[in-house]
Order: sequence, then structure tokens, then C-alpha cells
Amino acid sequence: MSVAPDLAPLFGLRIRTARLELRLPTEAELVLLAAVAEAGVHPPEEMPFAVPWTDTAGTPGFRDEVIAFHVGLRDAWEPDDWALACGVFADGAIIGVQEVNAIRFAERRTVGTGSWLGAAFQGHGYGTEMRAAVLHLAFGGLGAEVAESGAFVTNPRSARVSEKLGYEARGESIVAPRGAPVRERRFRLDAATWRTTDRIAVGLDGLEQCLPLFGL
Repeated sequence: MSVAPDLAPLFGLRIRTARLELRLPTEAELVLLAAVAEAGVHPPEEMPFAVPWTDTAGTPGFRDEVIAFHVGLRDAWEPDDWALACGVFADGAIIGVQEVNAIRFAERRTVGTGSWLGAAFQGHGYGTEMRAAVLHLAFGGLGAEVAESGAFVTNPRSARVSEKLGYEARGESIVAPRGAPVRERRFRLDAATWRTTDRIAVGLDGLEQCLPLFGL
């Protein structure tokens, strides 16, 4: 029987940009995050996520489901299969989530990312800044070789974030979050390109003690 890893070091990990701090939310902050999600993430006629979790916003239990999702990611953490779902904080307030994830990272050196921002906080460049922050963690901190991302053709803002950060388009796939097919564009960024692309300043604190949790 495997023993669950001690995730305490992860709560000391900080990723900072000029305007943002990314870190694991506390239990109390997850409550606030769920409220941000329920206040709105995207127009109701749109669905930017492969799993349409926002469709239940406003129904009983929605906030509890958001909290349970984050707790579940932590409970399922393994060094060979992890998802770091950072809360994104601006001026001390939680405004969204930036996730970076990997399977068998020590072997594959490949990460994926996913994110969302409360609607009230969109349009300020935070989406690009928070993705740049976790790319610094991945490439500069963990030694990743590849970062992958995807964006529905109905969500051009996400694609623009990838393009601004140096990703290259790498084909398409079909998904159906609400039962109807939607094309998803796939993007890829390698370490060599990341190193030669203009980047914002990012600070990392508390990473060394976390390395075994990332399989390193």
C-alpha cells in the first residue's frame, strides 16, 4: 500500500511576477475562489473548457464542487502524476487559477497547462502573465523540455496567449464539452524557444524542498 506524499512543502512554493503571486490556496481561500468562479468565468453561450464544469454555476453545491476538485487534486498527487493548481492572487485577492501538470515528468520532461480567470479580472493581461509564471517554474525551475497547451477555435484569447509566449501550432483535435463537436487547436513550446523569447521577470521561492514531489 503506497503512502500519500507529504504536500506541506508545496504550500511554501511561491511564483511571483510584477503584479501576481501564484501559490496553493488555503482552505479559506478555496472558499473565496469558488465564489469568484460562481460570479462568472465566461459568457453562458460559450464553453472554453473540455469539461463543462461552469455549467452548474448557481446550482446548489457548485461552490462545494469547486473546492472538492482542488482538494481532490492534492489527494491524488503522486510524483509521477501531479497537477499543481495555483491560486492566482492580485493585490492579495484571489482572481483565478493557473494549473501546470505532468505525468512521468522525470522521464518525459513535458508539462501541460490550464487556467481560468474570473470575468471581472479579464482584459488586463493577467492570463499571459500567469502562464508566463508557470512556464518559468516548468522550464527554469523544473527543467522541462516541452510545454503543451490547447485552445478551442471558439476561444481565440487563449490561443493568443500561447502565441504571445512563443508556442507553435501543432495540429487540431475534436472535443465535445456540450455534446457538439468543437475544434481544439494544439500548441507546443520547447525549452530552446522559451530561452530565446523575451520574458517577464519571475521569482521562485520554496522550490528546492518541493523537487521530490515533482519526481525530481
